[in-house]
Amino acid sequence: MVTRSLIKYLNPQIIMNIKKSLLLILLAFSMSLKAQKFDTLEINSSNVNANALREGSHRYLVYFKMKKDSVRTETQFWTRTIKRSNYNGKPVLEINQEWEDKDSILHIVKSVSDAKTLQPLYHSTWWKINGRTGPLKKVSVTTVDFVKNTVEHNGKLLTASEAEPQSKAIYRGYQSALGKYFLNWHTDLEIFPVLPFKQGLFFTIPFYDPGTTYGYEKVVYQVTGSAFLKGYNDQNIDCWLLEHQSKGNKEVFWISKKTREVLKLEQEVSGQFYRYKIKLGFLP
Repeated sequence: MVTRSLIKYLNPQIIMNIKKSLLLILLAFSMSLKAQKFDTLEINSSNVNANALREGSHRYLVYFKMKKDSVRTETQFWTRTIKRSNYNGKPVLEINQEWEDKDSILHIVKSVSDAKTLQPLYHSTWWKINGRTGPLKKVSVTTVDFVKNTVEHNGKLLTASEAEPQSKAIYRGYQSALGKYFLNWHTDLEIFPVLPFKQGLFFTIPFYDPGTTYGYEKVVYQVTGSAFLKGYNDQNIDCWLLEHQSKGNKEVFWISKKTREVLKLEQEVSGQFYRYKIKLGFLP
């Protein structure tokens, strides 16, 4: 950097050139900041494209690895069915999920959202809960109806005055999303296809997983690049790479540029174990 003591020995033309250079640097820095802001997109009802979703049944193989090169374990099959229908006389998208483990169904979900904006209207979940050391312990059922403004957990309508910790947290999570535009985090594999992908773009997605103890939050994902997946019949499938990172967690989704389907997830948790979701090409 040119000091004041040195400046007085420079001729006016050199001083003018220095000022011009500094001005250009400041201008470039300002434009860079504007570009960075422009490359972050807040997802809202006006920039999702629900028409990108493909109706029908889609199945994923889900499994864990305790180390990167270890055997696959905790294998599950997730069947997710998308259909357009009506709910209370309103056009909607209905997404039904059925998760299977090695010998039974462990999770059933019904999610109903506005057909255009994907704002959730109804969400119901059923979980099979196993004891850590024994046989089946119980099931858990939670229903959130955003039209009727009700939350029901295991047969009980919840209110703001709940004392039981889990019920209280579920209702607080519901309250955190009221009056806001949000998307259903439990249907993330159906949300990512509707986003306006662009290289380097950051998405800030307003997510809430209805019926859980987690509340509304804005979650950042980045389109980090493109890559090819090798498919059946030696197909090279061109994919967007969508990445999300949080403390101890990294997720990379592979999303087909042609069909917008999520084809693969690679997730690393605390550098200790890994989870994968692989879309199956056929439904037996």
